Amino acid sequence: MKQISTVLSIVALVGTGILYYLHFSHSEKVDQRITRGTTGKKDSTGVKIAYFDIDSLQKNFKSFKEAEEDIKSKESGFKNELTDLNNRNQRRLRELQERAPAMTQAEGEAAQRELAELTQRFQQKEMELDQKLKTFQMDKITDLQKKVEVYLKKYNQQKGYSFILSYRPGEFMYYKDSAYDVTREIVDGLNQEYPVKKKE
Repeated sequence: MKQISTVLSIVALVGTGILYYLHFSHSEKVDQRITRGTTGKKDSTGVKIAYFDIDSLQKNFKSFKEAEEDIKSKESGFKNELTDLNNRNQRRLRELQERAPAMTQAEGEAAQRELAELTQRFQQKEMELDQKLKTFQMDKITDLQKKVEVYLKKYNQQKGYSFILSYRPGEFMYYKDSAYDVTREIVDGLNQEYPVKKKE
């Protein structure tokens, strides 16, 4: 009975030793693999990332300012067109109101229909001009985005960045190292690539 107990103790001791060895030997290899894998990935990929500040780009990219002025000018023209149309409608309304006391029932009904048509035409014109303005704005924005994309491809041929991210305060990026800020280079390059034509 004592011999069986002794043998079991020795087997348990040897088993514990083997398990101990396997456990720490395996952990060491895993640690080595993790260390080698992390370092290898960083070294082999060579990922380079830069960013630019969108607000600063919009403020200093001359084509953006030009687009803003064009949009404001278009909006102002549309507002003037609607104001002129509204003024004509108001004049017609006053004319009909002045004539109203002398109108027959048929003339009064015709006047009401005319005013309803004027109101409907004004609303349609307002919607049409609003849609035109939105399309104009979208075309300008698309054109600007294309200019930035085309320039960034050209710019990155020499720089070799894996990613060039856009940044706006309070959005997406919680930390940024100013060493990777390429806003000034991009703005200067864009202004050289797309000079604004002087308006006569």
